[in-house]
Amino acid sequence: MGAPMKEELINPRVLDLIERAKEDFVSFWGETADNFSDEVRWFRKWDQVFSWDENKPYKWFVNGKTNVSYNCLEKNVKMGRSGKAALIEESGERGETRVVTYSQLLHLVKKYSKALRGLGVGKGDPVAIYMPPSIESIASMLACARIGAIHVVIFAGFSSKAVSDRLNISGAKFLLTQDYSSRRGKLIPLKKTVDEALSTSPNVNKVVVLRKFEDLDLEMEKGRDINWEEFLDLGRGEKSKLVEMDSNDPLFLLPTSGTTAMPKVTVQNHGGYQVYVYTMAKWVYGLEERDVWFCTSDIGWIVGHSYNVYGPLLVGCSSIIYEGTPDYPSGDVWWEIIERNEVTGWWVSPTGIRALMRLGKEYPERYDLSSVERVFSAGEVLNPAAWKWLQKDVFSGRVPVIDHMWQTETSGPIIANPYGLGLIPIKPGSASIPLPGIMAKILDERSGKELPPGRKGVLVIEKPFPGLTPTLWREHERYLKEYWMKFPGKRVYCTGDAAYFDEDGYLWFVGRSDEVIKISAHRIGTIEIENALISHPAVAEAGVSGVPDELRGEVACAFVVLMPGYEPSEELKKDLKEHVRKTIGPIAVIRDIEFVKALPKTRSGKIMRRVMKALWLNKDLGDLSTIEEEASIDEIREAIRRMKE
Repeated sequence: MGAPMKEELINPRVLDLIERAKEDFVSFWGETADNFSDEVRWFRKWDQVFSWDENKPYKWFVNGKTNVSYNCLEKNVKMGRSGKAALIEESGERGETRVVTYSQLLHLVKKYSKALRGLGVGKGDPVAIYMPPSIESIASMLACARIGAIHVVIFAGFSSKAVSDRLNISGAKFLLTQDYSSRRGKLIPLKKTVDEALSTSPNVNKVVVLRKFEDLDLEMEKGRDINWEEFLDLGRGEKSKLVEMDSNDPLFLLPTSGTTAMPKVTVQNHGGYQVYVYTMAKWVYGLEERDVWFCTSDIGWIVGHSYNVYGPLLVGCSSIIYEGTPDYPSGDVWWEIIERNEVTGWWVSPTGIRALMRLGKEYPERYDLSSVERVFSAGEVLNPAAWKWLQKDVFSGRVPVIDHMWQTETSGPIIANPYGLGLIPIKPGSASIPLPGIMAKILDERSGKELPPGRKGVLVIEKPFPGLTPTLWREHERYLKEYWMKFPGKRVYCTGDAAYFDEDGYLWFVGRSDEVIKISAHRIGTIEIENALISHPAVAEAGVSGVPDELRGEVACAFVVLMPGYEPSEELKKDLKEHVRKTIGPIAVIRDIEFVKALPKTRSGKIMRRVMKALWLNKDLGDLSTIEEEASIDEIREAIRRMKE
């Protein structure tokens, strides 16, 4: 199963956990939940660790009673953490910092939960939250969990159509939003977007609006819209009683990020999700009560759910919540936050690292970063050049910069360097090893046979684990078909990612399985070519797609964002092509390279390679609701026109 790991590279404790999980994955997760029961508490212990009728959603910790809001708040207060900072809200947009302690956050969540009840929200009701990261939006998530409602956080940058789609899919009748937000100082009219979305989402009958920009006009629809103060007044006379939730009751719904097609709506339940997110907070991130944790993700994504909100609060540490971009109001905003808050653990996407890299090393050199003990990155493969810049140039090799891999569907890391259990050697460009309890294989996409080290195929997971979504919302047959039945005669979870193991058992990702380029029968991952391009000093970012070729079947075309100080030229194109040939070999045939200012990426930083390929083939672009900059599509379209001339 997978590649054998060299024992001298792996901490004995990690090896022991891996072997125990292989022997009996059900007992392994039951023991893990038992070991962490002081922090992830149960009102009633489960009768059975795992149950799966293969035609129905599987269940973890069957008949157990718990509540994630309780374990994030009341538990911490009872453990003496009431005066500790729970959330530190940093707004690069408004230049504000706000802090709430665990006791203050508990008080706020009780207040919000009573208001939700007064609004008519009950157990099992989906509640949409279309707000930027803030104390209010996170307290709203926790308040939903407290009373058994299902929160549906919608990224506060989505268009009205994307909002409408998510409201309709979830069936939410209640929506919490904000009047405006801002991005790089530009106002974003959230309430107006909601109004447009509701013209095609008639199921929503109550909209609650938080005013952050009181001096700006705002249209409110009588009978449907109420302001935040009126909302809180609805809680007068209501009880803040916490609902004991069944382990398999839904906690939240969250669509996938849409890099491949129309987003699928994943489901996470109170029991399994808590156990997994807390376990990985300890095993991967090494989170402790003393930590000041800075995750730069948005709460609209799974990283924001799991490691801005639930993971840090379950551990009882302080979590920094950031609203804004890494370059506004200045290029040093993140570095200043790290120094001022004495951050110990930092989570940043590869896109964020590359953005900081383009801004230059002079910014971090201005700040005292000595509090930082470890850095983590995920979302896309962390290119070796970007890793080197952060690991060597910024931190001088003092702290580990750790790449790892997970998905919306998995709720937490599945391939990682287990820092919290014992750091193993870092191989730049590799996400490291399958974590204990994650039984990974590489299968041939045609035959379904397991492949040996060095052979590229599709990454699959043999057994469920507590953080893996048990179903898609109201689409269980689709869940089975698209994830568990990809290989005839095998019931394995298909990640959709192309990868290979090396001889040491480390996993290397080369792209989505449908993004592998077949050049003269040689399989080359888009990420492999992108990594080669980014290793050139002129290149800040690169996006690669396969395109048809009469002679070779497929070849690569590349779109490149340059580092400051470099200008597009035919000479640079030739240099980059030669650099790729030297790095990968002559099999890496690049048809053409075009220079662009921005790549089409999701708001969570993933390159939308399917969009580049669809533009080349002049096909429908599919779902674009998660795209960061729509202008990037026009730029790629124009670049393709130049390539084809």
